[in-house]
Amino acid sequence: MWPSEHPTVSLSELRSLLASGRARLIDVRSREEAAAGTIPGALNIPVSELESALQMEPAAFKALYSAEKPKLEEENLIFFCQMGKRGLQATQLAQGLGYKGIWRFPG
Repeated sequence: MWPSEHPTVSLSELRSLLASGRARLIDVRSREEAAAGTIPGALNIPVSELESALQMEPAAFKALYSAEKPKLEEENLIFFCQMGKRGLQATQLAQGLGYKGIWRFPG
């Protein structure tokens, strides 16, 4: 997989999508990193848990993460980390599980 297959979203695009409520933001950093500060509204799912999280039944996902599980057809599912490597890993993983509207915010 090449990074070009996983489009990135700019800060201004991200702000616009979040302001309009048209994006789901997933912080794939560790719980410790996210606890130190994250983008408001982001859901923290460490990249090490992401594959199992995205394969959970919706009720189990909601119980564990206190949020609705992303749908396969969701249009703006945006992954981010600190530097970009884990975000890229997350986009590749989600794409492999059949998620369609995947984006990466490069950190």
